[in-house]
Amino acid sequence: MATEESNYGGSEIKVLKGLEAVRMRPGMYIGTTSETGLHHLVWEIVDNSVDEAMAGYCNKILVTVHPDNSITVVDNGRGIPVDMHPTEKKPTLEVVLTILHAGGKFDNNAYKVSGGLHGVGVSVVNALSKKLIAQVKRDGKIYEMQFSRGKTIEKMKEIGKSKTTGTTITFWPDEKIFETTVYNFDTLKNHLQETAFLNKNLKIVLTDERELVPRVEEFCYAGGINDFVKFLNGWSPEKKAYEKTVLPGLSKPIYIEGKTDEDTPLAKKGEVEVSMQWNTGYSEHVMSFANDIYTEEGGMHLEGFRTALTKTVNDYARSHKLLKEKEANLTGDDIREGLTAVISVKLPDPQFEGQTKAKLGSSYMRTLTNKIVSRGLADYLEEHPKQAKEIFKKASSAAKGRLAAQKARQATRRKSILESASLPGKLADCSVRDAAMTELFIVEGDSAGGSAKDGRRRDIQAILPLRGKILNVERVGDHRAFNSDTIQSLITAIGTGVTTDAGDFDINKARYHKIIIMTVMTDADVDGAHIRILLMTFFYKYMRPLIDAGYIYSACPPIFGVKVGKKIHYVYPDGKTAEEALLAQAIEQYVPRDAEGKQRKYTVQRYKGLGEMDPQQLADTTMDPKTRILQRIGIEDAARAEQAVSRLMGTSVEYRRDYIEKHAKDARFLDA
Repeated sequence: MATEESNYGGSEIKVLKGLEAVRMRPGMYIGTTSETGLHHLVWEIVDNSVDEAMAGYCNKILVTVHPDNSITVVDNGRGIPVDMHPTEKKPTLEVVLTILHAGGKFDNNAYKVSGGLHGVGVSVVNALSKKLIAQVKRDGKIYEMQFSRGKTIEKMKEIGKSKTTGTTITFWPDEKIFETTVYNFDTLKNHLQETAFLNKNLKIVLTDERELVPRVEEFCYAGGINDFVKFLNGWSPEKKAYEKTVLPGLSKPIYIEGKTDEDTPLAKKGEVEVSMQWNTGYSEHVMSFANDIYTEEGGMHLEGFRTALTKTVNDYARSHKLLKEKEANLTGDDIREGLTAVISVKLPDPQFEGQTKAKLGSSYMRTLTNKIVSRGLADYLEEHPKQAKEIFKKASSAAKGRLAAQKARQATRRKSILESASLPGKLADCSVRDAAMTELFIVEGDSAGGSAKDGRRRDIQAILPLRGKILNVERVGDHRAFNSDTIQSLITAIGTGVTTDAGDFDINKARYHKIIIMTVMTDADVDGAHIRILLMTFFYKYMRPLIDAGYIYSACPPIFGVKVGKKIHYVYPDGKTAEEALLAQAIEQYVPRDAEGKQRKYTVQRYKGLGEMDPQQLADTTMDPKTRILQRIGIEDAARAEQAVSRLMGTSVEYRRDYIEKHAKDARFLDA
């Protein structure tokens, strides 16, 4: 017999009207409501302006962060249409801002090429903003509308005259939706600079009004993606030198471009731009874009590029006797070692996997990219034999390193936990074997490991002390990395294998679903942070799927302990407030006052490392799942760490010196 709770009828079906669906499930439209999703709002608005630039109607975009963390985006494009929409019977501006899937990008009449596809961008921003003001300069007039949380609060009205055209969008992100509404300047800067690189001669100006003296960054690149590749390799226009050592003869990147024939059907049209340059390092840095959208997970254009690159270099090596008859072909990984490249494609109707556009699915772009890159690179190699030999020499050296690395990895696998009586790197394992329940803490040294072992939960928490600093994998080849005892211990303990060319990585073999870097609190602060960066770089290079899956964390230890009586109140950094201010706030909060306003006696301890904490304190602050604070490491964090290591620990002494001179005033507690 059915109970009242089991009744299921029409009344149980909720119909979401207008933009309510966006507010109910924002992650479906912007991926996340974290800081990443917050910045995605800006990208959606900027993408619309860039579409105007790609259509040939806009050459300047202004992005301003106001003191209240509202954002204004101004372009000098044609302006969003303001005439009455023929079917909706309201101004087109209102239609675009309040109705999902309303845009000029569905039939290729208004835009031949665009980053926006589904017509959800600006309307989603409107839905997730507590307030949005749209101004349009068009037909000699200035029009304005105001909205709140996706609903119109002020109808369109004419507010002035204008001899120019363009669109201005100002919006205030809704704090009810987002975890934070504070924008990160560097995140904005990096993305907008990237956009300027991809659109030759497009001027983008970023202004941050949150500081006493507004911070302004201006981007405009005549060289387009060639300038982008040079930038990624650390080119300094002032010094006329690279941070990274590029291969002889390749100071100027290899540039290849092409497009489909004029008589190609519209649905199969496309343009391809590629710029590439090899350096003497070991890491591959290839970025792919479709209609200016960064395709983080690659897609068909990246596949086409990689296939063409591998085949063309091998064909050249065979035809010019650089590879002997009995020698095996170079692998793609061999050829891409030390490669920095940007692939940018334009197409009228891009098919992405998901609204966040992380992967291009338009299959014909694989064939087109392959064709254009194969032809262009073959011509370049024939016309530049010296550079071709340097590219082959670099790849050949990588092949030798690959074979040595394979031997080292095989040795690592033979030393797996299941086959060895001794645990790697003095690993103190946990008793539970369900990876979803277990945690691995990576600490520095035996002393830190001792405190962690005593403070852990032995059933679910494992401790791996590192023997000294991990290798800087940015500066050594795979064979050096895999011969390192420290790295062998990490690989063996985690159990997944690595992601390099042999393809033996298997995330299902991960022995722990939380891998926690706790070196940030060992010994001196600076030293611990250094090791954390090196570990993040290791995971980014060899175990990136663990980062993607959310398995990698960094411990967030307290910086002070305020002891009142027998109780210790811990003070944690927040990334924004000065330590002295945090301590003062804690003392005011936790230390009681008597009737006369005098505070009780208290003591303050500044924590410099694990050695100053007893096991119980360590457990309470850093290890106990109920009380600790962990920071999940994302791809942006790891990529930023890799870049920091590449720049600050690479071969460029000048960059390192300049950085130290610039930031020396910020260094504190170096004697800790």
